[in-house]
Amino acid sequence: MTIHKEGRVLLLVLFLIFFGLNFGLNYLAVGQPWQAIVLAISAIIFFFFLQFFRNPTRKIEINEKQVIAPADGKVVVIEKTTEDEYFKGAERIQVSIFMSPINVHVNRNPVTGLIKYFRYHKGKYLVAWHPKSSTENERTTIVYELHKGVEILIRQIAGAAARRICWYIKEEQSVIQGKEFGFIKFGSRVDLFLPLDAKITVENGQITKGGQTVIAELG
Repeated sequence: MTIHKEGRVLLLVLFLIFFGLNFGLNYLAVGQPWQAIVLAISAIIFFFFLQFFRNPTRKIEINEKQVIAPADGKVVVIEKTTEDEYFKGAERIQVSIFMSPINVHVNRNPVTGLIKYFRYHKGKYLVAWHPKSSTENERTTIVYELHKGVEILIRQIAGAAARRICWYIKEEQSVIQGKEFGFIKFGSRVDLFLPLDAKITVENGQITKGGQTVIAELG
């Protein structure tokens, strides 16, 4: 278990603020009962942010016939739909994973392949489970091309609290299944758009682990 690079500066700043606050109170308000309350609240807030930026080590088993979960969270959508941005209205199977503030927020490549398309879109901050969040919120769209010409689209979507989407990939880059490609801060959602012949292996409400849970098997 390590601390993700996106949180190291923030955690250091919080630690210094809380340390200075409680150190100062120790001299200015010696013996006051609310000293312990301030210390407890400081510790709770710090450990909340600490767990949010945790980056656990995951054992990844690469399988070119499988699509693995790009994120920890809960499956909230499994349905046939159309995708307009890249697939121009063609039907796909959409699988959406909601990431709460207590989930690990590292995003991992669902497949091994080539980044065929990447776009970042500014947008709104609707709650992540809102039906229009996929097309109106701040988001990225990433298309992976597999070696057989199969294309998988993934979309990072900011939620009401998530105000920063991070990514570490670019077009024409080759990537490996399970490796980190991004991070979303403070609650969010990830959508997958899969080929119609993909066999979905998860159910609505199922808890996923990024890099480990198999979302689908490719035809």
